[in-house]
Amino acid sequence: MEIPQKYPYQHRDINWLSFNDRVLQEAADKSNPLYERLKFIAIFSSNLDEYFRVRVSQMRQLKRVDKRIRKKLALHPSKFVKQLLLKVKSQQEELGTIFFDHIVPELGDNNIHLLDYKKIKEDHLELVKEYYHTHIRKKINTDIVEASKTSTIFLENQHLYFLVTFKDDQKYGVVNIPSTEYDRFIELKQEGGLYFIAFIDDIIKSNIEDIFPDKCITGSYSIKLSRDAELYLDQELDGTLADLIQESLSQREEGQATRLLYDQSMPKNVRKNIRKSLGLGKIDMVAGGTYHNFHDFFSFPNPTQNKNLEAQPLRTIKHKELEKASSYFDVIAQKDQLVHFPFMSFDYVQRFIDQASQDEQVEEIKISLYRVANESNLTDGLLRALKNGKKVTVFVEAKARFDEENNIKWGRIFEKHGARVIYSYPRIKVHSKVLLILRRENGKKKRYAYIGTGNFNALTSKNYCDHGLFTADKKITKDLLRTFKVLQGDLIIPRASSLLISPFTTRSTFESLIRKEIEHSINGKGGYITAKMNQLEDRGIIHLLYQASQAGVHIRLIVRGFSSLVPQLKGISENIEITSIVDRFLEHGRIYKFHNAGNPIMYTGSADWMSRNLDRRIEVLTPINDPDIYAELDDILDLQLRDNVKARIHTPQENNPMVQAMAGEKKIRSQEEIYKYLEQKHS
Repeated sequence: MEIPQKYPYQHRDINWLSFNDRVLQEAADKSNPLYERLKFIAIFSSNLDEYFRVRVSQMRQLKRVDKRIRKKLALHPSKFVKQLLLKVKSQQEELGTIFFDHIVPELGDNNIHLLDYKKIKEDHLELVKEYYHTHIRKKINTDIVEASKTSTIFLENQHLYFLVTFKDDQKYGVVNIPSTEYDRFIELKQEGGLYFIAFIDDIIKSNIEDIFPDKCITGSYSIKLSRDAELYLDQELDGTLADLIQESLSQREEGQATRLLYDQSMPKNVRKNIRKSLGLGKIDMVAGGTYHNFHDFFSFPNPTQNKNLEAQPLRTIKHKELEKASSYFDVIAQKDQLVHFPFMSFDYVQRFIDQASQDEQVEEIKISLYRVANESNLTDGLLRALKNGKKVTVFVEAKARFDEENNIKWGRIFEKHGARVIYSYPRIKVHSKVLLILRRENGKKKRYAYIGTGNFNALTSKNYCDHGLFTADKKITKDLLRTFKVLQGDLIIPRASSLLISPFTTRSTFESLIRKEIEHSINGKGGYITAKMNQLEDRGIIHLLYQASQAGVHIRLIVRGFSSLVPQLKGISENIEITSIVDRFLEHGRIYKFHNAGNPIMYTGSADWMSRNLDRRIEVLTPINDPDIYAELDDILDLQLRDNVKARIHTPQENNPMVQAMAGEKKIRSQEEIYKYLEQKHS
């Protein structure tokens, strides 16, 4: 088998933009309800904001590395960011076309009129003035700054502002847009079955002369500044890692400016001055439209109450066994059980904890929390367990980006009520979604476990497609107990025999399984790998997959987000097919299946094929041993592989072509088909 010396490898940050292209495809798809399309616009905007705050910010940090070292390492951050910005510019232009040329007129067709500044000035000025003075004026803050390259301006992270220019071009005005204190979209009036809604931006802009009564205004331009979202911890501070993180959270609001999004009509000299005032480079200036923060469309009002404009709610499927069970322990002791979100309720997980909190035989509960809900039945259940004298150990990941403060808050609450709370380790995140309950039965401790692909969060479970396994399997639960002992500092290595546990056994097991498929293929036994994940980035795994493809192993992957593997290259990856499903719910589950010469092996859990998941995080994946549950996950995986409605093909060109149904082939939209499948199975 001839192996190329250098394999192709797509940069994750470029390919991530292809994922956001797929989100835009959904915003443009007229088969989606109108408010679903608005939701995808909001997702696109939210994704892009995080991309600049995290990924682009990290590239900016490379500029601090000595130029000679950057040259040796072939690091060219500025050149790379310019390449990204060209792609982002194209996407934002497409977003503008989708929104202004299609969605806004369709809102009007449904009697919802989104008024722009021009329309307000022409037909609704008196109404807007009254609303402005009654509701908004008191929240307006203004500043006058020198129109000089040496002046300084402080803009809050992700907040909206107007930069106002005057005939006296020696000064600028800065006006906040209080979209966090008020709704971004103001329902102005209803008239004859028509509904009129305005951006709060345009209401303020229509009253800009009132804000600066003594100035001759020549222009007002919307701007938004993004700041670095990374927390650079001062290790010299006293206290735990949680204390350090809590102390450093303010950095996120005051951190290094990384992008100024500005109205593209802003004059060049004004752009130059404000760029200097904010300490930005030219590549940090990103031209946008009249409006920013399109993620606010998550809360765009539907005053018509027309249900046809929105996705119809699904009736929650009741799990055949768990729904009627008075004791989950009895059901799980007899047989493994599997739940699927959002098609089933997260209440099954919360009820399990609630039953444990009140069960006299339960002695101990252990759980790892990556993103804690603000308030939930799950946290109530853990507090109830403490009140009832149960021993509770909670591992709280204090470094879960953008959830640090809430996670630490809950850690403090659990500590106050008597739980043993363990916070993050400095250089490793705990990303596993695991729960272990120890129960005294017939004088012996029996272990019960839950291992999931999604967070212990009832809110996100309504929008994320995830799977969760309840099991009392002795080997699995013994390995999970060892995993918690590692988290507690009682063990260094868990010595797992069944579970895959990162950073200990996950990489080596996956690499071994891929090599076995190569061996089976060479020996004529057939080699097949089927896997579904969120991201694919690890070079070691990718190189092995390339080798497997060249050995004749058939590899079929579903990768929702970015993939650094380049498929369908002759002589390298021609046996690798990758699709991505973007639909109403976010695909978040991970399933890994290896043919194993006719004795297939399947795992599910929290880890993607990314270096961080394999080497720098505590992750847990469980084997699927129960034949019924194996068949259920296999059927679900098969439906996703056959999706020809919402699946896109990963190509070397990254152009996201849709999977097309063959002539006479049934249309399969996998999320709808999985719902029907589970509904029938649990009826």
